[in-house]
Amino acid sequence: MDRTELRRLIQGPIATVPTPFDGRFALDLGRMADLTRWWIDQGLVRGTTVIKVAAAMGEGPDLTDDEWPLLLETVVRAAGPRGAVVCGLKPKNTLHTIEDARRAADLGAVGVQIDLPMSHHPTQDDMVRFFGDISDAIPIGIVLYNTWWFGGSITAETLLRLRDAEHLIAVKWNVPQGQDYDSMGQFASIFNVIDNSEDPIRAHRLGARGFISSLAAVYPRHDLEVWRLLEERRYEEAQALFDRVERVLAPFARESARRSGGYRVLKGLMAVVGRPVGPPRPPTLPLDGGELETLRRIVQSWGWPVAERVESVAGDGAQEAR
Repeated sequence: MDRTELRRLIQGPIATVPTPFDGRFALDLGRMADLTRWWIDQGLVRGTTVIKVAAAMGEGPDLTDDEWPLLLETVVRAAGPRGAVVCGLKPKNTLHTIEDARRAADLGAVGVQIDLPMSHHPTQDDMVRFFGDISDAIPIGIVLYNTWWFGGSITAETLLRLRDAEHLIAVKWNVPQGQDYDSMGQFASIFNVIDNSEDPIRAHRLGARGFISSLAAVYPRHDLEVWRLLEERRYEEAQALFDRVERVLAPFARESARRSGGYRVLKGLMAVVGRPVGPPRPPTLPLDGGELETLRRIVQSWGWPVAERVESVAGDGAQEAR
C-alpha cells in the first residue's frame, strides 16, 4: 500500500488494547482471539480505526521476542479482512527495528509503532536517519511515537525533513513543556497526527486525524461516537462526551498510580465490563477488590454495561506492597 492508502487506514480512535495473561502470567492467546472478534463486531474496523497490539498499554515492553509475534499473528487472524492491526515495537537500533518491522509485515500488520531511538540519545539528524532508513526498508506504515519523556523530542522542523519517507504515515504527538504543541500544523497535511495529549478535540481542530485511546478496547461505542462527532465538526458535543468520562476516570487513575504503576487501570476496566484479561506482569500490581468496586461504580455511572461481580485477579506469586 502507498502512503495515501495507509493514511486512510491509520486514523480514528486508535484502540490500544491490553494483552491477556493467565494466572501464571503466560500469554492467553485464546482470550486475545475472542476479544479481537468482539472488538471487530463492536465496530473497530478497517478504515475507522486500528487495533494496536503490544504497545506500552498492552505491556509490549514486557513481551519476549517469541511472544509478540504470536500475539500479533493471533490478532491479525482473528480480525480477518475487516480489521487493520498495528504492532508496537520495542526500542532497538535501526537494523533490529527493520528486522522486527519486516516480521510484523509478514504476519499481516498494516503498520508498526516505533519510538524514538532513545537509548542512543539521538540528535535530530539521528532521528532523520533512523526513521528514513526504516521507511526505505519496509513495506508497511510507520507510526512515529514522540517519546520525549525519555529524553529528546522530535521537532516539527525535523518531521518536515522526513516528508519524503514514503512509509512514515503517522505521528503520535505530544510535546514537553516549553515546546509548541500547535507546531503540528506544519506537518499535519503530510502525516496523520494522532493526539497523545488527551485533548483530541483541540488536536482535531488543528488537523489531527486520530487520538490514542485505551477506552476503545473497553467500550468501543464511546470512542467511536467521539470520533463521529469530531468528523462532523460538532466539537462542543464531542468535548462534553469526552469530558464526561475523563473528568472522573483521570483522578481515579492518578490515585491508582500511587499504589502501583504500569497499566493496571485498563486491565481493571476490562474486568469491570465483564471481559477480564488477567493480571499485569510484575512488578505492577492488579487492582484490589476495593479499587475494582470503585471503578465498577464509576463505569456504571456512565451507563456502560458492567459485570454483576468483579473479583481481583492476582497472578501466582504476585506480591502485594508491604
